[in-house]
Amino acid sequence: MAAQETGHVTGTKDKDYNITWFVEQCLSNALRLDTYIDDAERADDPELADFFRRAQGESRKGAEQGKELLKQRL
Repeated sequence: MAAQETGHVTGTKDKDYNITWFVEQCLSNALRLDTYIDDAERADDPELADFFRRAQGESRKGAEQGKELLKQRL
């Protein structure tokens, strides 16, 4: 098993890096879901569009929670 990077290379502790990564992934997912919503609307599938909107809201929520954690910790 390879040794884990614990901040000595990047200057960022794993736990802080992990929160940063999580926020980035949530925001990226929210952007991607915008495309999926558009696709569902073009296909005249409001149920699927609503599903993706709810998922997008959860991604935004995760990003906001992660940003709050970062603000408290950094």
